[in-house]
Amino acid sequence: MYVTHDRALTAPAHDAAATVAELRDRAEITDALHRFGLGQDLKDKELFASAFAADAELDFRPAASKWGAEPPLMSGRDTIVTTILAMFTGRVDTTHQITNTRITVDGDTARLTALVEAQHLLIADPATHALLKNPYDVDLVRDGDRWVIRRLRIDNSWYTGEPTVIFG
Repeated sequence: MYVTHDRALTAPAHDAAATVAELRDRAEITDALHRFGLGQDLKDKELFASAFAADAELDFRPAASKWGAEPPLMSGRDTIVTTILAMFTGRVDTTHQITNTRITVDGDTARLTALVEAQHLLIADPATHALLKNPYDVDLVRDGDRWVIRRLRIDNSWYTGEPTVIFG
């Protein structure tokens, strides 16, 4: 499920071109997750959408089950973007911090794991919040010279606050 290799790079140390190509891929892979987080935080539809493949899936069910919610699996970039931004825009401020990224690349597909801390505050009542610490399991595909998320599974390690108020 998670990337647990004992090193970051797989390109041979003596092959500079392969190393540079792998480092570029890793930067673009990480950037896809950063576009996901910042796109939500800024409520920037284009930036948020740029993180996803057209046939993407977002599975928030493992995280939501920790507080008894049962959201649907979201399928398709347009559905994901419309659903999440409609749920938050004008109602919830978010900040996402992404750490502990681990990546494995296999040709035109990649796998990323990360730990994401997501703070959600009600705009009308900032004292009402939910702070989530979520492990992410992400499958990505190459899209030209960048990478996009094909499947994102979000689990939850712990939370504070009131996620039922934030997420419904």
